[in-house]
Parts: sequence; C-alpha cells; structure tokens
Amino acid sequence: MTQPGVQPDRIETHDQQALERWAKKLDATPEQVREAVAAVGDKAADVEMHLKGARSTTNSDRVRELGG
Repeated sequence: MTQPGVQPDRIETHDQQALERWAKKLDATPEQVREAVAAVGDKAADVEMHLKGARSTTNSDRVRELGG
C-alpha cells in the first residue's frame, strides 16, 4: 500500500528508506540511485534505464576486455 500523495513510480531521494528500497530493486547503491535521479529525474523507469545504460557495455568494450 502506498502512502497518500506518494507516487509509486517516483523515487524519493530524501526518504532514506525509500531510497534503499529502490536501490535494492534496481540492483544499485543508494548513491547511484541518487546520482541517476539528479541526471534524469525521479521517474523510476527513467532512472532504471539510466542505471542500465551506465552499466552496459558495447561489443567493442567486450572485445577490448578479451584482448582483441
């Protein structure tokens, strides 16, 4: 159940408990979530895409890692 006035698809960075829940859900640290919110806003879907993009690698990155 959500609290009145709280939008479930928005990340509240000033609420430490909520921030920690989002961090766990998004497989990130609270600081990474806070930085993502600062970069793209508090909409959960945007933050998730930003975090995935920050962690994704390109094919050329993988080739370099393999020494190619």
